[in-house]
Amino acid sequence: MRINVTRSSLPDFEEFCREIQGLWDSRWLTNMGDKHQALEEALEAYLGIPHVTLFTNGHLALETALAALHLPKGGEVITTPYTFVSTTHAISRNGLVPVFADIKPEDYTLDPEKVKALITEKTVAILPVHVYGRLCDVEAFEALGKAYKLPIFYDAAHAFGVTKEGVSSACFGDMAMYSFHATKVFHTIEGGALAYREDSLVQLLNDLKNFGIRGPEEVAYIGGNAKMSEFQAAMGLCNLRQLEEEIQKRGRVVEQYNARLAGREGIILAGTQPGVSPNHAYYPVVFDGYKYSRDEVFDRLAFQDIVPRKYFYPLTNDSECYRSLPTGGKDKTPLAAHVADRVLTLPLYADLAPEDVDRICDIILK
Repeated sequence: MRINVTRSSLPDFEEFCREIQGLWDSRWLTNMGDKHQALEEALEAYLGIPHVTLFTNGHLALETALAALHLPKGGEVITTPYTFVSTTHAISRNGLVPVFADIKPEDYTLDPEKVKALITEKTVAILPVHVYGRLCDVEAFEALGKAYKLPIFYDAAHAFGVTKEGVSSACFGDMAMYSFHATKVFHTIEGGALAYREDSLVQLLNDLKNFGIRGPEEVAYIGGNAKMSEFQAAMGLCNLRQLEEEIQKRGRVVEQYNARLAGREGIILAGTQPGVSPNHAYYPVVFDGYKYSRDEVFDRLAFQDIVPRKYFYPLTNDSECYRSLPTGGKDKTPLAAHVADRVLTLPLYADLAPEDVDRICDIILK
């Protein structure tokens, strides 16, 4: 049987049916109904944050957050090239200019010192990305934000359920965006959310995601359509109940990989971060000086119907649409380029069988 890099977890079928049963009575399927409101409240409690606003996907949450900040057009937003293109597209589609800083080699997150060197009078925000569930240096970015009076907005697509010293990843920076795509640790089939403290953003974000409509005869703002449906929210309510079990199961897969692959020459595994409770979202492996290149390992696994992912490759700043920018091109961020050329994320999901983990490791090692 084909083993993909990830596989969506699902709640018990009967549980989901019970969760959506009332929709057949109300016929209220979207427009921020009961399930939508219940999920927002449940997520606020889980994340320990005053406000959560739901969206139909994480990318629209990103775009909307940047729009809500009212950043001046043409302003520069410093971010990482080691991310999914959604991060950079959200910047560009708001009329802003992405500026790419290099990463820290130990955890692949944006390097605050490299960011500091790129801050100019044109800089209007900093957008770090938590990578593979590993958190950025949140203390350093908080200090940068205060020193230069810049908003810090985290792309936390990979970091749902991650805490540092008991504090949720939602609580760092001015806002955090989560992706609830079907492949994530926690999902709503498709979906996303913004987590934040500022009370004034609640109405604005709801305006932006719902055409600016505030009543049957009132359109107060120029907005779009990014609402999460009731079915998506119902899936989220079910999956939130099993989240801790999901993370534990993923953790056992990670432990087995570590036992088989740790200490092998040329194989670099992601280490732990002090004080951070991980969500085991991904299992990245960097092949640097190994007997096979990353691409050779990829091909050997694919031949056995096992599909890892070159994630993130290519770098965002090496994409054709960004290469011509002043910080475009992988040569401008050599540390990120080094990792991107050598990384594979191996299959990781809650019900990945131990014998399949062993088979994957056998192919890599033998």
